[in-house]
Amino acid sequence: MATETTKPVVISVPEPRSLDLIFTPAQKANLFDRYQIIETTEAHFDQLSPQVLASARYILGQPPLSLKTLQAMPLLKCVFNVESNLIDNMPYDYLFEKGIYVLTTGAVFALPVAELGVAMALNLARDVVHADEQFKHGSEVWGFESNANARLLTGSNIGIIGFGELGKALAKVLSGFNAQINVYDPWLPDSLLEESGVKPSRLENLLQNSDTLFVVAAVTSENQKFLGANELKKMKTGAALVLLSRAEVVDFDALMDAVSAGAIVAASDVFPEEPLSLNHRVRGLKGFVRSAHRAGALDSAFKKMGDMVLEDMQLLDQNLPPMRCKRAERETVSRMRSKPVSIN
Repeated sequence: MATETTKPVVISVPEPRSLDLIFTPAQKANLFDRYQIIETTEAHFDQLSPQVLASARYILGQPPLSLKTLQAMPLLKCVFNVESNLIDNMPYDYLFEKGIYVLTTGAVFALPVAELGVAMALNLARDVVHADEQFKHGSEVWGFESNANARLLTGSNIGIIGFGELGKALAKVLSGFNAQINVYDPWLPDSLLEESGVKPSRLENLLQNSDTLFVVAAVTSENQKFLGANELKKMKTGAALVLLSRAEVVDFDALMDAVSAGAIVAASDVFPEEPLSLNHRVRGLKGFVRSAHRAGALDSAFKKMGDMVLEDMQLLDQNLPPMRCKRAERETVSRMRSKPVSIN
C-alpha cells in the first residue's frame, strides 16, 4: 500500500458538490487510501502553495484555472468535472497541447432526467396534475368528459432536439411507446442517429410534425434562444414541448406566450433564473408543468459519479486512457455556454 509521501495528490474542489455527496463512505475511504487529498475552494485555488500545485496529479472539480496556474502543475493528468456541464473557464488549448484530460461525469444524470421527462410528457398528454388538483378541491370531472384533450404517446410522433447522453437515454426510455422518434442534432451525422434507431430530421420538420418535442440540447455559443417565437409558431396546435437541458436554448418569454395563448402546452425542469422569483409569470401559467431543476438530482446518480471518477483515476494511474467519463473535445468545448449550477 502506498505511503502518505508517495500517494498521488488530488486537489478537491467539487463545488457545488461535496465529497460526501458524490462518494459513498466506502468510495471516500478508497479515495483517501489511494490519494493524498488537498481540499480547497474555488476562491482559494490560486492561493495553494507552489509545492501542492507542482505535485498535483488530478483536480476533482472544475474551478477557474489560469494559464499561469496550469503552468505551475507539470504533473497534472486530468480535471474531473463533477458539475456536469463543461465550463468555459480555463485555457483548453493549453490543456489539449499538454495532453491533460478534461472529463465530465454528466452522463450519470441522463437516465434520471429522461425518466422524469417522459413523466412530464405523459402528464401533458393526460393532464394528470390538473385532474389531481380538481379532485382535491371536489371539482373533478369523471370519465370520458375529462379526456377532451387527452392523447397517447404510444404511436405518436416524438421529436428530440439534441442527441447526446440525455437524448440517447430518452430515446431508450421512449422505445416502448412504439412511437416515431425523429431527432435534430447538427453535430451528429445521420448514420449515427439511424444506428441508434431514430430518424434524422431537419429542425423545421421536427417542429411541424412532433406531437411531443423534447429539448435536450446543450447550450452553445451558437444556439442560445434558437427556439424563439417564429420557431414555436411552427409547432402543431396543442403539441407539447418538454424542456430538460437548459433554459437558455429557448426564448423563455416566447415559450410562455405560446402556452398562454393556448397554442401549445409545455413542461420544464430548468428556468432562466434559479431559484425563480415568487412573482415569476411561469408560476401561475395554465398549461405549463414546472419542476425545480430536480430531474437528475438523485442520490444514486451522484454516487455513480464517485464510481466513474475512481475507475478513470485507476486507469490514468496506469497510463491508460479514461473510459468511464466523457472527454471534452477540442473542437467543441470552448463553444459550451451552460451556466454552472449553484444548487445540487
